Amino acid sequence: MAHIEPITGRYIHVPYAGEDYRVFYEEAGQGIPLVCLHTAGTDSREWRHQLCDADINGSFRVIALDLPRHGKSIPPSGWWKEEYRLTATFYSEFVMAFCRELGLERPVVMGSSMGGNICLHLALNFEQDVRALIAIEACDYSPGWWLDWLSNPHMHGGEVSATSVYGLMAPHSPEEYRRETWWYYAQSGPGIFKGDLYFYSVDHDFRNLVDRISGRVPLYFMTGVYDFACTPEMTEHTARKVKGSECIIMEEIGHFPMCENPVTFKRYLMPVLAKIRETR
Repeated sequence: MAHIEPITGRYIHVPYAGEDYRVFYEEAGQGIPLVCLHTAGTDSREWRHQLCDADINGSFRVIALDLPRHGKSIPPSGWWKEEYRLTATFYSEFVMAFCRELGLERPVVMGSSMGGNICLHLALNFEQDVRALIAIEACDYSPGWWLDWLSNPHMHGGEVSATSVYGLMAPHSPEEYRRETWWYYAQSGPGIFKGDLYFYSVDHDFRNLVDRISGRVPLYFMTGVYDFACTPEMTEHTARKVKGSECIIMEEIGHFPMCENPVTFKRYLMPVLAKIRETR
């Protein structure tokens, strides 16, 4: 019998700021909506293990989208006329527009790296619209990664971007999955990784805003000990300033927990999901 995964992929049109965005997303399971956000320069494939995990999708409707310009989500009209720079305003508002268009009622949002950082903005500006937030490899300020050489005509952008992040993964993570993560990065569109990092390192400066988060929405920080882009110390420093948050430091894992080592990540994620199931 053929081995067919439970994932289904579809396209949805998301209107935002006068544009019609054709967005690809994958989903699996039934239950509490769990929207998964990929890291900079990649796409929803990073979440394939969690989408297929019966222990997760048995209680959660797991949804992973490709942001515009990523994966199978094409850029907006006229994209070639401007340099791509992801902003906090667009990112946070677009994620919530996607959730509304899909009819999701108070979803849980889980994101890694830039997807983790945007959770802080959602906690501050959209606390009425989300049930809980899981901010993976996230902190209030992550400077130094918006680099010109990541998009230079004299270099192969895909290979340079992929190789620049390879060392962010833990040596304990299976090589097969580390190489797979490298592959995702190598397939990014020209200038997309650098454009995402504009948000990650420039527009996301939450140092003077983080203590304004009310704490009414459960916020879980999860960071791997091998992440030198967002170190455990950076996450712990941020978490101490967020009312009611919980900080989890994960051993033997790096910057891409969900795809570099899904088995180890699951050990840390399941207790968090159990707590979320108990909340209203």
